[in-house]
Amino acid sequence: MPVTVRKVSYGGWGSCIQLRNEIVDLIVTVAVGPRIMRYGFAGRENELCEVNSTMGLTGGNEWRIYGGHRLWHSPESRERTYEPDNSPAAWEEIVNGIKTRQDVEPATGIQKEMEITLSPEDTTVTILHRLTNAGVWPVELSVWSISAMAAGGKEVIPQTVRFTGLLPNRIMAVWPYTKLNDSRLHFGDKYIILRQNPAIKHPLKIGTPNENGWAAYFNHNHFFVKYYKHDLTARYPDFGVSYETYVNDFMLEMETLSPLTLLEPGACIEHTERWELFDNVPMPSNDEVYIERALSGKVFPSLKKRG
Repeated sequence: MPVTVRKVSYGGWGSCIQLRNEIVDLIVTVAVGPRIMRYGFAGRENELCEVNSTMGLTGGNEWRIYGGHRLWHSPESRERTYEPDNSPAAWEEIVNGIKTRQDVEPATGIQKEMEITLSPEDTTVTILHRLTNAGVWPVELSVWSISAMAAGGKEVIPQTVRFTGLLPNRIMAVWPYTKLNDSRLHFGDKYIILRQNPAIKHPLKIGTPNENGWAAYFNHNHFFVKYYKHDLTARYPDFGVSYETYVNDFMLEMETLSPLTLLEPGACIEHTERWELFDNVPMPSNDEVYIERALSGKVFPSLKKRG
């Protein structure tokens, strides 16, 4: 089941690269970005969000919310985070995938790269995110990997269950515009559940250390899960969270972060995500018994396999 890599047009962009096996395909636009604009079962729904008003656009000095999967660096600030990615990105083919590279950001001196590979055998996608400090001063930052998911789904985030005796075992970062009584948000015993509702425009964002290193999204009768590594000994941005999630009326973002690192000139930092996709998985209710039934045989064997 070889992986094919070919140039395609997609969403109004003439310069895109498709990775495909016999089960799933990805499309990376290199006309802007780099961004992964599609991931899904071949010939079926896109699990990632596409913002119709910006599809196919290029050039300009204003940052655009194209959707898809992108690479940022944290902590967030208006001046450095929203550097436009409206210019073409360089790319080269690697084994079972591609490597993409953005020009050095003029305002920050940071260069962004993604190495994206697809398994020849199943739905597994591995994304190595890399930030390089091409400037002349040290910069403290965290790799910030953001997947904008298509509307209509439900996210499941595991809560920390580590026993800490009389001390607390979990924290949550809450953004100023977030309402904890929001109807989209549900706190269970084991999971935080967030539903994307196209009828609710008001944004919501929370963060958690997510020591379990995974989060999932149910949509289209499919089940998407992403894995990353949380380091218990490291320092993270935003009150110490390695996983953040944002929702509005047209998407839900699943965001993972690397530890905060003082990046010296010429040095780089890397952060890896692994994605998997399962078919014929109905969206469960918020009852955690049904959630665990949906997860069983999917998330937990993968975690065991990854050690």
